[in-house]
Amino acid sequence: MNKLLLVLLTSSALVACSKNEESAPTASEAKQPSVAAAAAPKADALQYPVTRKGDVTTNYFGTDVSDPYRWLEDDRSDETAAWVKAQNKVTFNYLDQIQYRDKIKEKLTNIWNYEKVSSPFKEGNYTYFYKNDGLQNQNVLYRKDAEGKTEVFLDPNKFSADGTTSLAGVSFSKDGSLAAYSISEGGSDWRKIIVIDVETKQPIEDTLVDVKFSGISWKGNEGFFYSSYDKPDGSELSAKTDQHKLYYHKLKTPQQSDVVVFGGTDAQKHRYVGGQVSEDGRFLFISAAVSTSGNKLFMKDLSRPDSELVAIVNDTQSDTYVLDTQDTKLYLVTNLNAPNRRVVTVDASKPTPENWQDLIPETENVLSISTGAGYLFAEYMVDALSQVKQYDYQGKLVREVQLPGIGNVDGFGGKREDSTLYFTFSNYITPSTIYSFDPAKGDTTVYQKPDVAFNSGDFESKQVFYTSKDGTRVPMILSYKKGTQLNGKNPTILYGYGGFNVSLTPRFSVTRAVWMEMGGIYAVANLRGGGEYGKKWHQAGTQLNKQNVFDDFIAAAEYLVKEQYTSSDYLAISGGSNGGLLVGATMTQRPELFQVALPAVGVLDMLRYHTFTAGAGWAYDYGTADDSKEMFEYLKGYSPVHNVVNGKAYPATMVTTGDHDDRVVPAHSFKFAAELQAKNAGDNPMLIRIETNAGHGAGTPTSKQIDLAADVYAFALFNMGYRELP
Repeated sequence: MNKLLLVLLTSSALVACSKNEESAPTASEAKQPSVAAAAAPKADALQYPVTRKGDVTTNYFGTDVSDPYRWLEDDRSDETAAWVKAQNKVTFNYLDQIQYRDKIKEKLTNIWNYEKVSSPFKEGNYTYFYKNDGLQNQNVLYRKDAEGKTEVFLDPNKFSADGTTSLAGVSFSKDGSLAAYSISEGGSDWRKIIVIDVETKQPIEDTLVDVKFSGISWKGNEGFFYSSYDKPDGSELSAKTDQHKLYYHKLKTPQQSDVVVFGGTDAQKHRYVGGQVSEDGRFLFISAAVSTSGNKLFMKDLSRPDSELVAIVNDTQSDTYVLDTQDTKLYLVTNLNAPNRRVVTVDASKPTPENWQDLIPETENVLSISTGAGYLFAEYMVDALSQVKQYDYQGKLVREVQLPGIGNVDGFGGKREDSTLYFTFSNYITPSTIYSFDPAKGDTTVYQKPDVAFNSGDFESKQVFYTSKDGTRVPMILSYKKGTQLNGKNPTILYGYGGFNVSLTPRFSVTRAVWMEMGGIYAVANLRGGGEYGKKWHQAGTQLNKQNVFDDFIAAAEYLVKEQYTSSDYLAISGGSNGGLLVGATMTQRPELFQVALPAVGVLDMLRYHTFTAGAGWAYDYGTADDSKEMFEYLKGYSPVHNVVNGKAYPATMVTTGDHDDRVVPAHSFKFAAELQAKNAGDNPMLIRIETNAGHGAGTPTSKQIDLAADVYAFALFNMGYRELP
């Protein structure tokens, strides 16, 4: 269940799959910035919309803090809507004057246009897989029967006319005869659940509504468990959601009669609650957390209707989830007394920690684990790179799985009866390839290799280590075209996240491929606050240690400049969500170090983030301004909205957000943009690009992803001085 919690605040970086039909020159051959074409307007020539200043002030521990743009938090008011429209007009008028913007979009479109296929998975009488023909807005779920006949099962492209309604998840009943799938409209975290008969593909009951941060876990064919909050009154996007509840829905009964299984009392009040039924159907496991790190874990024996809820872990000081069960034997993954995680076993009759026995002990590398075909597959992160070991259920090492190269793998999961498993391998210059794996013999075979017009052999990707401000050694992966000269003049994007125990591992992205084909360097820093080196690495970037994350990012930029990969004139920083905070904080602390800043869907008002939607759940990483005077002063000291200084020159900035983002509400971005426009002293533009009918990033249609990537790259290159493509 804590895998669900890890994605509650994740980066929405510009990632996808792409291709380019033209070969760009190497950076050493690329033309230096040309001024032959007419320049777009300078900041002092831009006419920004007038942003009204209010007189709202909040007192924190005796300190009054002005909040002049508080009114922008009302994201459904007519005044805010008019402001959004006016800001977009200025931004798109600016972008329209960049002559090569359409050429970048063409490059992205061409490279994106290839068939993408997922690993197959078996449910009931069918084998299912996702496929996108190339430029479809949403991936389509197909199925194949025993005779090999293939047909469309669910096509999200038909859910809405503009492609903004996405398939957010699907879960099949034990025998595969029923499916429950969730949809997201306009990128919202609020979901609907539709239950269908897999043979007819027709709904068998009314649609469930107002579901949020939820899996779907079946109890036989009778019904399923799901999670949600009481929906706030009215339609205010930013309204706070606090008490998560686990419900049981019995099929063909009204949603109003769904039973609250956990979370209906003050004693069971938690912000994140999830339920998971064991593969054999015997146990229900419930995870409950007050923040995005640390969870309680409970179990209920479904074979006995009158069974009580039993606590496995009754505090939130560690992260623990159930990996599998065999009869009454539980297999748990935990970081309790093991910051890098371990696998333990225990009998369901005495499931508490004092009875746990190590099955796969903790090592010096961070563990992630999956099950399939009667085996355990332990994936270790070794300096953010994958290593996989196969174990049996007695904890005996079967083999180290031979991987195709140095990079990142996903997969190996499956049912106990599966005889073939699948995994994907990729890195920043290798498109994701699917491999089939024989768990009995250890043989690996290419199952599906994408036909991407990207020649990996023309590029290189290498890992370097640099030293942060306090002496900490930090890894970073650099990817670029072979032959690139280290002359300090290469357009470079430095990307980071640094929070919530999220690890940045090497993955191929079409948008990154286009950047590199245009002669750019793409750098990814594995900052503290992430999970690359376990719980200690995470905690070293939380709360009163959060400045470590910004120092790590600044040190990465300084390394790139010192080693002449680039210089400040050609350096852009990028990050989304918590990474948007990273960009906002570092650009306000060291504005002279960067030429371009690209904060996406960022957490930017650190004094009020916890008052919106489920934001209070992020307090484990951030702390809140209500905690103490020390915590308030620390947050105020780096909060991007509160650290824009009047009369200071900032990097060329394009803030990006979605008007329907109900995770990191757009008010963060609105306020930050307003502060920058009011106070920036330099010639650089301070723009905000607001995607309409879009949320935090998940389920964004392909067409909108391409448009956004083209706009970001055009803005970055133009403000590095390029008047034609490098």
